[in-house]
Amino acid sequence: MSVPQESLGEVALKAHRAIPAGHAQTKRSAVWRMPGEGPTAALSAVSVAALALLWWLATHLHWLPPLFLPTPEAVWQAFADAWHGRIQGGLPLSEHLLWSALRVFGAFLLAVVTAVPVGILMGVSRIARGLLDPPLEFYRPLPPLAYLPLVVIWFGIDETAKIVVIWLACFAPIAMAARAGAKSASVEQIRAAASLGGSFAQIVRFVVLPAALPEILTGLRIAIGFGWTTLVAAEMVAATAGLGQMVLNASSFLRTDVVVMGIVLIGLIAWGFDLGMRALERRLVPWKGRG
Repeated sequence: MSVPQESLGEVALKAHRAIPAGHAQTKRSAVWRMPGEGPTAALSAVSVAALALLWWLATHLHWLPPLFLPTPEAVWQAFADAWHGRIQGGLPLSEHLLWSALRVFGAFLLAVVTAVPVGILMGVSRIARGLLDPPLEFYRPLPPLAYLPLVVIWFGIDETAKIVVIWLACFAPIAMAARAGAKSASVEQIRAAASLGGSFAQIVRFVVLPAALPEILTGLRIAIGFGWTTLVAAEMVAATAGLGQMVLNASSFLRTDVVVMGIVLIGLIAWGFDLGMRALERRLVPWKGRG
């Protein structure tokens, strides 16, 4: 006597009914949670607190001499002195911050408006990719100190040279990110837009650019980090104000407290900008990582 075989759907339905509702929901959450998802604020707070405690212990227990690593209290006192203009020839810290911010964010905005179109063009045009890829790949790995003397010879020692050096540091990662992001648009999306009568410019604007936006935003976050890294090199060129100039001048007089204070300030500003870019990314491309 033959036993009727159940269909695959019936077997799956019985198995699903046999699992308790709460257990099924828990299993479903475990299955569908992407790797790395979940809140990290508490872990970040623990990490920062642990580093601060290690710094305090290393300085107060004399694991390292003050010349190598000053105490947190000494760094805070250096911040207070700099804020009231009691170091660096009487210039207040706010003026150093203003000059550095103008140089970095000015060069960064210039890089955005120039590198994004170049990267998108390289992603959608074989001719542009063939013409622009060699010079971009040639200068991209060069450290800013390598071409800084040439920039000074070309543009002099005023603000133009500083902006150009930081712009070059920001341009390459943004262009490379835009080029990689242009490949994110699927063939189906492009063909659908073309079948609806979209021109090449419309396809680039309404299909390729939105698809490339997640990669572009990631490139912006990387580029602003390069911009702050290059700031110290840029302010070596006849600068009288700026965080990089303040750090360099303090290192000449072995003012480690001022050096650490400047490093912490640069890191906090860059970190705050990165957090802002992450919030903007969540708002502009909420679908990222959910596909």
